[in-house]
Amino acid sequence: MQQQDGGWSPYLAGALSGVVGVLSVWFAGQFLGASTSFVRTAGMIEQLFGPERVAQMAYFVKTVPEIDWQWMFMVGILLGAAIAAVTSGSFKLQAVPDMWAARFGTGSTVKRAVVAFVGGVVAMFGARLADG
Repeated sequence: MQQQDGGWSPYLAGALSGVVGVLSVWFAGQFLGASTSFVRTAGMIEQLFGPERVAQMAYFVKTVPEIDWQWMFMVGILLGAAIAAVTSGSFKLQAVPDMWAARFGTGSTVKRAVVAFVGGVVAMFGARLADG
């Protein structure tokens, strides 16, 4: 089900996300989440440079940095989003989205990257603060 602009219906996407959430709890006994996967990925990368340091960190004693179902779920989100964008005909690579360019101009690639990074840090901080 596609909208006139080629994108997927947000109602269908939301309903399917809800079904996936219910099935995740039903079959795996796990709630959907993403922030722990980012922290574990950071731990896995850090293990390449100093595995003894990671083993001593209190967080990683409780949550071992490894590839698990949630990490694979995040890979599935990335692949699913790519497939959805390609099949809907809305996929395009661009450093500055159209909405940003209309508001701030096309020459603000660095500004856009900084704002996106800071927004990601704030969102991740909030998610980790809430233990999510």
